[in-house]
Amino acid sequence: MVKTPEELSALHGVGEAVDRVHARIGEWLRPGRTEDEIGADIAAALVEEGHERADFVIVASGPHGASPHHERSDRVVRAGEPVVVDIGGPAPSGYFSDSTRTYVCGEPVDPEFDRVWRTVRDAQRAGIDAARAGLPCSGVDAAARRVVEAAGYGAFFITRTGHGIGLEVHEHPYLVRGDDLPLAPGMTFSVEPGIYLPGRFGVRIEDIVAIGDDGSPEPCNRSPRHWRPAGDPGGP
Repeated sequence: MVKTPEELSALHGVGEAVDRVHARIGEWLRPGRTEDEIGADIAAALVEEGHERADFVIVASGPHGASPHHERSDRVVRAGEPVVVDIGGPAPSGYFSDSTRTYVCGEPVDPEFDRVWRTVRDAQRAGIDAARAGLPCSGVDAAARRVVEAAGYGAFFITRTGHGIGLEVHEHPYLVRGDDLPLAPGMTFSVEPGIYLPGRFGVRIEDIVAIGDDGSPEPCNRSPRHWRPAGDPGGP
């Protein structure tokens, strides 16, 4: 669970590689294309940007985004609907990336989307802030969940807040209610709260975070969290 400096360097490196892919999402995510078509382009880009392979490429548009583990299909993406893009894989070093952003092509058509997206963003910030050495894994989950519950969406946060990552994409520690293992320097894990509204859409924002030597959280991902893909008018 506790990574060496060399392992942390590998995780930061593959995190930068997946950030470069998210920065290019606007090249492929367009209305009229299918989830499968978009996903194939993303998978190729993961390799181009330094991964050994694409281990998973989730492209979940519109109501498909309400399923946390939807992968992709022949559904055509429509203008103005949210698309959850969860991607990752191993670098040649064997260490994994895992990063999620929720995008919209054009202006959101669902009037509730922006409120949901902001709630998830704020929940993720609260979770990261709570990720400090000596505090329990469950505290990260609790901090993120409090934000979602205060906004009235608690019943729709149906996953744990995070999982460890390294030579496997899911490993200990787990950031979930009931896991009171204290966080320690060198632990590296996802922080990925989400809200999933059945039949409508989902929002998830995920970054990998390491506990630094000083006990504070150090992000391995730095791609913009905004819902506009880079390159969209008005986007980051």
